[in-house]
Amino acid sequence: MKFLLSLALLTALFVSSCSDVDEPPSRVRQHVARYPAAGHEEYPPQQQPFNPNAPPPPENVAREEASAAPAPTAVPTKTEKGDHPYGIPVPGKAHVVESPFSPGKYVDVEGFPPGTEVKDPYTGKIFLVP
Repeated sequence: MKFLLSLALLTALFVSSCSDVDEPPSRVRQHVARYPAAGHEEYPPQQQPFNPNAPPPPENVAREEASAAPAPTAVPTKTEKGDHPYGIPVPGKAHVVESPFSPGKYVDVEGFPPGTEVKDPYTGKIFLVP
């Protein structure tokens, strides 16, 4: 008898749980975003003229760390290596030198072998990697 009562109770719970199915919400119309064509621009950006003889913009930065310094570039020139001074190594910082032309400013020379001519990003002058 207990078995039949348990089975009847279980069946009643199963049927009652299945009968409370929520109906899906009525269809709600969603608006699709309409973007302009990728190639069509109302006002295309104007190209700025490039003047290679213009002076570089002034920098109002006191002392910068090596990570914030602009990357120097290797300069292929026809001058002899004795004509340029060497950068001053910074103790405790590998691949970082102090520029001989702008004291107190650090230049990251990682990837440049010793003796390579490097352009100082602050002054534009060339020095050698120690």
